[in-house]
Amino acid sequence: MAVINNIKAVTEALDVAMDRDKNVIVFGEDVGLEGGVFRATQGLQQKYGIERSFNAPISEAMFAGVGLGMAMNGMKPVVELQFQGLGLPALQNVIANISRMRNRSRGKWTAPMVIRMPMGGGIRALEHHSEALEAIFAHIPGIKTVMPSTPYDTKGLLLAAIESPDPVIVLEPTKLYRAFKQEVPDGYYTVAIGEGYKIQEGNDLTIVTYGAQTVDCMKAVEMIKSTHPTASIELIDLRSIQPWDKKMVIESVKKTGRLLVVSEAVRSFGVPAEIIATVNENCFDSLKAPLARCTGYDVVIPYDRGEGFHQVNPQKVVEAIKKVLDYKF
Repeated sequence: MAVINNIKAVTEALDVAMDRDKNVIVFGEDVGLEGGVFRATQGLQQKYGIERSFNAPISEAMFAGVGLGMAMNGMKPVVELQFQGLGLPALQNVIANISRMRNRSRGKWTAPMVIRMPMGGGIRALEHHSEALEAIFAHIPGIKTVMPSTPYDTKGLLLAAIESPDPVIVLEPTKLYRAFKQEVPDGYYTVAIGEGYKIQEGNDLTIVTYGAQTVDCMKAVEMIKSTHPTASIELIDLRSIQPWDKKMVIESVKKTGRLLVVSEAVRSFGVPAEIIATVNENCFDSLKAPLARCTGYDVVIPYDRGEGFHQVNPQKVVEAIKKVLDYKF
């Protein structure tokens, strides 16, 4: 087992997949010789050749469509959009064609392709570089959407996405690319799409989160002990946005009676709202406090130094935890 960070986990997953299957092809802006803006594909062109790891022109709509054509003809393309916000032109093909191909052809064709997108704030980047648009993709029938937070899950979910017979959006929080390291198994393994991970057990509050906010929540759970030393908090990393682990979340809230969902995306009409609605429908008689969320604000995400005012951080999560734990009917 190697001790690696998230960016290296992406590279290892792609290397393993390309070595196992000659039909796996990697392309996107600067993906070839340079290895991408974050160097996630570094070394792959040198190892597998320019026909399997290559640059694409600055036309996201075009190379998303090219990926679909490849997928329909037996290949397994892994398309990198340089940043999620810059990949918006690709949405036409993602929504209108890629997600619909199995249904449109009545099962004659599928689209076994992966679209990778660096996303989220925390690196003080320019406009369109810090978006958190997972709710848009989760709303589209026909595609799966995952967002890992650890090197183990990054490698395992990416390999699972490449093996999927249907298209998968893999969202990679840029804030976590080089944030920490973890032991990761060598070679091939997968993490099941649709299964959450319970980081710790608890009885008083369920926190559901994903992506970069998993780290924020882990810190907040430690910080809250200074004011609520007896609080027993269950922390769940969703890992997969669509499909998501409804069973794990519902069982947890039925036990704790309280829920806080944490996400860096803007507040309205997001993934936390969907989770809260589902929990309300299934756990109403078990609730001890109103269901709560800690999110970004309903504004365009500020760039550079202003980004920090929008970002969820451990202290904001702590304040949200206090409100839920201290609530009295």
